[in-house]
Amino acid sequence: MKISFKTYLNDRLKQVDFHGQLTFPLYVQVTYERKPIYFKSYYFELFSKPRYLLTVPGVGSKAPTIDEIIGRENEVISFILEKYKDNFSMELFKSAYAYYSKDLCDVMENGFIKYLHTFFWDEGNPAIGDVLLEGCKNVVPFNVVRDFRRVFTKTAYEKLVANSLYYAPPYLPIYAFMQETKRWPMLIFTVMEFDLPENKEAFLEYVKNYYPDRPAEELLERALKWIDLI
Repeated sequence: MKISFKTYLNDRLKQVDFHGQLTFPLYVQVTYERKPIYFKSYYFELFSKPRYLLTVPGVGSKAPTIDEIIGRENEVISFILEKYKDNFSMELFKSAYAYYSKDLCDVMENGFIKYLHTFFWDEGNPAIGDVLLEGCKNVVPFNVVRDFRRVFTKTAYEKLVANSLYYAPPYLPIYAFMQETKRWPMLIFTVMEFDLPENKEAFLEYVKNYYPDRPAEELLERALKWIDLI
């Protein structure tokens, strides 16, 4: 079985803005039995989002590099090729790529933002809810909630977090667990990574400490159910 792949900047297309810099979009070519397929890099799209531009007032801004993004592409594609080496097909590859490459933090983020919007409306603070609904498109919601801990009363903060574990995707525990092992700008936790048994076990142990009042197995089960929806 002859399979090869490469990631490349597609100079046949127009340049696009990548955090203030023009660049050709990143594409992937996979060739199987001399028949190639081409598709746009998922991670190029993901890391193009405004929240991946780190801006420090008075210091400046920093963005992920194309080489870092290529590294993520190479990792997930190599994983898929190895996993399906005995029954490979292009259709199988395309569905596996769409599944395993997904960042769980990104997938669960929109549902969590909607939860924050509803929470503050229910608490009688609709303007804050509306600000979060719009503002969290460019700001990491996990960081917003982290700051809430410093400015809210303990009771209000604990209610927001506790309710999220029932009424929102398990975004907070997934993101918190991810931050334990990742460094900016690669602040992602993919389905591929969560699929590894050792990571499931590590997540289980982490949430036992992070949420001692909530059964860890229940949070793991909720995470698995959300992944099944991808």
